[in-house]
Amino acid sequence: MGKIELEMSTHSRYHGGSMTPLQKKRAAFAPPVPDILENLCEVSFSRGEDTSAIGDWKEIKTHFPNTFARPVLHLVRGGEKHTSQKVRVGVVLSGGQAAGGHNVITGLFDGLRRLHPDSLLIGFLGGHSGIINERYRELTEHYLSPYRNQGGFDMLGSDRTKMEAPQHLQKALDVIQKLQLDGLVIIGGDDSNTNAAVLAEYCIRKGCAVRVVGIPKTIDGDLKSYPLLACPFGFHSACQTYSEMIGNISRDMLSARKYTHFVKLMGRSASHVTLECALQTHPNLALIGEEIIEKRQTLNEITSQIADLIERRGNEGKSYSIILIPEGVIEFIPEIKGLIDELNMLLAQEKDEKSLSMTSKRVFDLLPQKIQTQLLLDRDPHGNVQVSHIQTEELISTIVKEKLNNRPSFKGTFNAIHHFFGYEGRSGFPTNFDSAYCYALGHGAALLIDGGYSGYMSCVQHLKKNPREWAICALPITSLMHLETRKGKVKPVICKTLVNLDGYPFKYFKDERVKWAYGDHYLYPGPIQFEGDPSYSECVPKSL
Repeated sequence: MGKIELEMSTHSRYHGGSMTPLQKKRAAFAPPVPDILENLCEVSFSRGEDTSAIGDWKEIKTHFPNTFARPVLHLVRGGEKHTSQKVRVGVVLSGGQAAGGHNVITGLFDGLRRLHPDSLLIGFLGGHSGIINERYRELTEHYLSPYRNQGGFDMLGSDRTKMEAPQHLQKALDVIQKLQLDGLVIIGGDDSNTNAAVLAEYCIRKGCAVRVVGIPKTIDGDLKSYPLLACPFGFHSACQTYSEMIGNISRDMLSARKYTHFVKLMGRSASHVTLECALQTHPNLALIGEEIIEKRQTLNEITSQIADLIERRGNEGKSYSIILIPEGVIEFIPEIKGLIDELNMLLAQEKDEKSLSMTSKRVFDLLPQKIQTQLLLDRDPHGNVQVSHIQTEELISTIVKEKLNNRPSFKGTFNAIHHFFGYEGRSGFPTNFDSAYCYALGHGAALLIDGGYSGYMSCVQHLKKNPREWAICALPITSLMHLETRKGKVKPVICKTLVNLDGYPFKYFKDERVKWAYGDHYLYPGPIQFEGDPSYSECVPKSL
């Protein structure tokens, strides 16, 4: 091994002998495998329905002439048995952490070795920068074994480097050719899979036969394409973790009976996490950003709704409530969304808030100084407002407090406590569902590389069924794309999937929430279970 590889091994806590009993037990757990994967030499991908793009298909086709409009692939039994060739494959973890990433890698490793025992898997260290800077190590069974069914991305590390600049794409191609890679698996969210599509197209254009495969990862739950991609991995584990904490807070709140808890939940541009946690815990109120923008609710209307709830409960002797808030909800409030969109454009042009339109300037001036600063200073890698850094829960509770103070009819008390559940849910032990799901995704990636497919995303169908009944399929990544403005420029990217207000999960939530608002119908999911009654150890996301 080289110097970088030795350094990575030295710092691995698992190879330092510090595993807890639960870590050891989970490392020994064998995820159930779909029946279709029992004999990899007797399966192949069949051509399914043709695809286009979610939007702007003509422009997407222009950007991806070699990988656009490819068919969906379905793994089926039958056909001639084939002998797989030995391959060299790279794998990289990209973006924010999500429970189950290590199982994608172990599933990929096991799948490659089952296809050919001499195949080699190389892990790039520190995300896409590991490719650009040639930081990698060979992944062996000895090295991988302690990471099976473990949380986090610490096996390889991750970052948010974008693989889109010409010099980065060329460097990646140089490294791919230097290492003689037959395949590269990119494990990440919508941006990372967009990068995978860009790299796949670039390699084909340059005459390189490497197969680039994406894996759908994000705890936000916004990387979906029904019915083939119903849920990205990590979502279930994160929501189970958050729901445990929400349940604990609800129990404490019901015991103390004197606090209103505002809980902001990670989710960025969609409210999937908030909806799932609401279904699991029955809070008094949960804001769903997609509903807010559909109804064009203003900040005043939202805070008045919360104040009405707290007043009624307080006047009934219940000066306690729990309210769930998606981290990106501020972007769904029309007047705030308009302000943010305008700020993003101005800052991309290196202008400041003084150039705002009169309408946006009035909204900006009404916000507390603290929120104004967060809107101006904190930017994400795309140059947009870093909504997770905006303390929306405090903004809302401050306005609610002012409203209640001006209501003589309010007889209760209002004591706000704020929480933000984000990083706590990203790197815990994956649920049995995520462990099996990720292991199957890794096998799907191995089969795509073996079959010579590039620019595809490994997917698993029928996730509500027993894992043995799951089906393996693959989506062309370009089929998920549309055009979007990033840093003032229009780019092809994967379209985020928002909560479907016509879907059954939201409709059920909508029907039940009035009862939850004024009663005390809290549920207490408790910690993730790995053994025992399948009703809790083998559960799946309720929003499926």
